[in-house]
Amino acid sequence: MSEYWCELVQTRTGIERDVVLSIEDGRIESVTPDRPVPPGASVLPGLTLPGLANAHSHAFHRALRGRTQTGTGTFWTWRDQMYQAAGRLDPDSYLALARAVYAEMALAGITSVGEFHYLHHGPDGTPYRDPNAMGYALIEAARQAGIRITLLDTCYLHGGLTADGYRPLEGVQRRFGDGGSDAWYQRWSALRGDENTRIGAAVHSVRAFAAKDDYATWAARTAGVPVHVHLSEQPAENAACVAHHGLTPTGLLDAHGFWSAHATAVHATHLTDADIAALARAGAGVCFCPTTERDLADGIGPAGELARAGVPLSLGSDSQAVIDLFEEARAVELDERLRTGQRGHFTSAALLAYATATGHRALGWADAGRIEPGALADLTTIGLDSVRLAGTVPRLATEAAVFAATASDVTHVMVGGRTIVRDGVHQLVDAVPQALTAAVHGLFG
Repeated sequence: MSEYWCELVQTRTGIERDVVLSIEDGRIESVTPDRPVPPGASVLPGLTLPGLANAHSHAFHRALRGRTQTGTGTFWTWRDQMYQAAGRLDPDSYLALARAVYAEMALAGITSVGEFHYLHHGPDGTPYRDPNAMGYALIEAARQAGIRITLLDTCYLHGGLTADGYRPLEGVQRRFGDGGSDAWYQRWSALRGDENTRIGAAVHSVRAFAAKDDYATWAARTAGVPVHVHLSEQPAENAACVAHHGLTPTGLLDAHGFWSAHATAVHATHLTDADIAALARAGAGVCFCPTTERDLADGIGPAGELARAGVPLSLGSDSQAVIDLFEEARAVELDERLRTGQRGHFTSAALLAYATATGHRALGWADAGRIEPGALADLTTIGLDSVRLAGTVPRLATEAAVFAATASDVTHVMVGGRTIVRDGVHQLVDAVPQALTAAVHGLFG
């Protein structure tokens, strides 16, 4: 058993002071506040939080940071640049890039990532000798970086949707496809997780999976695992779906029995009242990625309406324009203020829960995201002595963290009781900035 003395700890009931955490076999054994430092205990000054959950990531998008920030355009012009990066990766280069990206996430306090993975095959669509080589590269990258991963292996069968129907996969899209839903299932069912890895599943979007591909069978085959889908990110997607199917994307998926308590809709930016009701009725969640949604000019999603309907919210970094779950959390509230002209829609505790407990639950790690006996010992500590957080009042530490902290304030990160970040330095990956530079430059030359 190991002991840690924490200056402040965020629990379900609020901020506790002078807390001794006992950890054994990767789980929290006890949480005891108002204690002096025990002999031999490790001291964690600052605010200790449950580890953060990044519920939606495309690791390879990290290579685009800065490259897609010039000029004008829309989501669709950004996608053309993204496809260029997608066409350059192989299992070795993806391992190097993802390892560095996941190390960056660890430095930002993230202990679990949901990797929405669809770069399955070679650039021309030819499978690798191991058809899951790219997925296993991501699993290995997370292992080397010390964080947990839920591999959301994605079914991507069509190249787009118009009022006239579905387009075939073209160009680099060919590496995303398996030829059909049955072939995807055959490949997906061969994937294996471990104590660090959950195997989930995803439908890329209603643009890439058609009713004829049989949503009901797909949902039955993936029952019980985390299931995600890009949903209503762009008005053009909604318009094409309504024109072709006579239903919104949410309505189409609802009609085919896709939604469940294991399902998470990613983005969900442009929803109708009926869409929100359908998600709530099924117990499905929504993952917002505000920095990406702003960066791509997607719009501001209906966070307030979803929360009031009882839809659980989680957060993701998506395109890696920024990897900072504190920024994503406060953006939910701040964007809602912009959308409504009013302040105070979400408490700091609720916003923090979106970055922790509900995010882990959306990824199949229901025993993470809280600091209490029996929970996984996945913890993130932020210092309170930076220029951003200096002067923090202990009883308002949650508010200060959510509305002022950044990834740079993370000092200590633990996953399963193992320290992977100490004093702001990654303990498993040397020189993370240099590793990122090498991986990105290796991709683009």
